[in-house]
Amino acid sequence: MPVTLKPLESYRDDFTFRNSPEAIARFPFPFPEDQYMYSVNIEPATPGAPGSIYEHWFDIDEHYRSETTERAKVLQKDPQRCIVMPHMHEACWDTLEVIMTHLAADYPELFRLTRDGDQWTWENHVQDIRQSFTFGDADTLPYEPLEYIGRQVQGDFALLDQRDNDLFMDAGIVTGPADWSLAFDAGMSFKQWHSPVPMAHELGVFDRALKYLLNIQVDRPVRRLNWTMTINPRLDTSSETFHEWGRERGMVTPENVGRLVHLRVELQFMARLARSNALMFSIRTYLISLEELVTNPAWAQRLHRVLRDLPQALADYKGLSRYRQTVVDWLRQYDPEAAA
Repeated sequence: MPVTLKPLESYRDDFTFRNSPEAIARFPFPFPEDQYMYSVNIEPATPGAPGSIYEHWFDIDEHYRSETTERAKVLQKDPQRCIVMPHMHEACWDTLEVIMTHLAADYPELFRLTRDGDQWTWENHVQDIRQSFTFGDADTLPYEPLEYIGRQVQGDFALLDQRDNDLFMDAGIVTGPADWSLAFDAGMSFKQWHSPVPMAHELGVFDRALKYLLNIQVDRPVRRLNWTMTINPRLDTSSETFHEWGRERGMVTPENVGRLVHLRVELQFMARLARSNALMFSIRTYLISLEELVTNPAWAQRLHRVLRDLPQALADYKGLSRYRQTVVDWLRQYDPEAAA
């Protein structure tokens, strides 16, 4: 199904980002039940229905121009959003190959890849790019391979080196994180970078998740959904820019809650890389305002119940505490049982 790309919108300053009705319909609403508890919730990443976010390995949607433009702005201001440790160069070429191969196969109207041995030509029709290069030779690209392809695909990427029965975040390009920092987490083990998450450690969630991830095989990717909330449609809610967005949590009122508060859902996709044996961990972020979300009555009702009953420790961890009650009060009107 061909992708219809929207004109450029912004994830900062005037915040012109909006979802079309089609984007709302395919939004990955993350709650299968009326209550939420942190869990592993990993499943095989089998191809989904045509047009869904699960159809392909890498989802390209109407916001492609806007999101890649936002990434370029972040990287220009802070080059440390792309970090590669010396032993991860092969994994970066692995990642470039996987992304180019899938984009060209899944979106032939947007991308094309021609290979003749190690002489490759990559075409990105949206960004007007035609680049011939030698696979494995970074000097033949304008950027290092991870940054080069990362600038042309939606979502963040962390590359995890597997050693000593653990996973280490030793490379990545991360310009739109949900209140974390690649520069801070780089080199950490799986449990170290997840250490701030409440309750999950006591439940043994990360022990089970790590065991599962260590055994992922090539061509057997897995996925899961994660969620939080963001004020304004702001992609870059990194620790480094907290001074720019943290204060916005105090701006929510009963009058503006539907416009300002956004549900932020991450489609986390994990695939084994064939050459390097590293694990590619992609984080594809979707944003939807509450005004857009409540156009689906079932979503509105369920989100009211999830947020109303969310354990306080999880609300604090996700940064919702300052405005959660305002959101719950506003959503109550969409829950027939609560509004009665």
